[in-house]
Amino acid sequence: MTLRNFGMGKRSIEDRVQQEASCLVEELRKTNASPCDPTFILGCAPCNVICSIIFHNRFEYRDQNFLNLLERFNENLRILSSPWIQVCNNLPALMDYLPGSHNKLFKNFNYVKSYVLERIKEHQESLDIDNPRDFIDCFLIKMEQEKHKQESEFTFDNLIATAFNLFGAGTETTSTTLRYALLVLLKHPEVTAKVQEEIDRVIGRHRSPCMQDRSHMPYMDAVIHEVQRYLDLIPNNLPHAVTCDVKFRNYLIPKGTTILTSLNSVLHDDKEFPKPEVFDPGHFLDEKGNFKKSDHFMAFSAGKRICVGEGLARMELFLFLTTILQKFTLKPVVDPRDIDITPVASGLGHMPPSYQLCFIPV
Repeated sequence: MTLRNFGMGKRSIEDRVQQEASCLVEELRKTNASPCDPTFILGCAPCNVICSIIFHNRFEYRDQNFLNLLERFNENLRILSSPWIQVCNNLPALMDYLPGSHNKLFKNFNYVKSYVLERIKEHQESLDIDNPRDFIDCFLIKMEQEKHKQESEFTFDNLIATAFNLFGAGTETTSTTLRYALLVLLKHPEVTAKVQEEIDRVIGRHRSPCMQDRSHMPYMDAVIHEVQRYLDLIPNNLPHAVTCDVKFRNYLIPKGTTILTSLNSVLHDDKEFPKPEVFDPGHFLDEKGNFKKSDHFMAFSAGKRICVGEGLARMELFLFLTTILQKFTLKPVVDPRDIDITPVASGLGHMPPSYQLCFIPV
């Protein structure tokens, strides 16, 4: 409810995303059309939007604290996606005794948590109960209201954990998808050309893109959906649990059972998506070129506990990508035929391979 009140995925935060898109464009201009790895720049933009919701401020893109946080998130996703973590998951008793990347993982977690803790202490000192500024203020107020309630979930530990989760989940997933989208567009210049033609026709070169434009841009909408389908970011979703005994297809799933939903099997269902192993925006277009919804599009999980940031992520992907393609021509550093867009398969998620490109101002 608090996230919705602060505009998560709603019009009230659209201005904030548009402002960040302008900052992103300015930062990309500073590359001077030279080859660059877009990882950190594309991480800064969604991270700043989340920071405005949680902390009520944004960072400059060259801020060293900001870059340190992003580096740790990026490194943790790589570690969590490694075969070593599968060993740790299966043999957790060994983790206390063995050296390995899991120690780096915990160190990174602690670094980010200590940063969040500092910000929470600052909020406590300047809190105005009648004028909450952001998510942390609202949580602190709720803690005060429920301080005599024994079973309250509004505890200091939960505030740190929740802020940390929003910070991490709201940054890495969106930036990874943006990075992959640019790689796909480098590989498929014919798709990029169609998208930019649609941008010129609907928005032009001088007005900032807004969410109302999306309903008039079916091809761009289809491209973003196909990027998410093809990337298949978290193939087996995050673990969930049933809250009561469930009867499903003659099976009994007892209360508390951990469930892993295979999103991969739905996103690559060949009955819904002909040639699922091929990148094709046509999977989300009808014969007239209109955007076509699909019940098989489950990039944001499934069920009641679907991604809390889905609305915000959809907004960011559309506004950031549209703004980049409105202002720049994407130039690969190798022949498009030599670009490999196969996601790097891993334990937790799919990652785009490392690459460089040039952002040529239009």
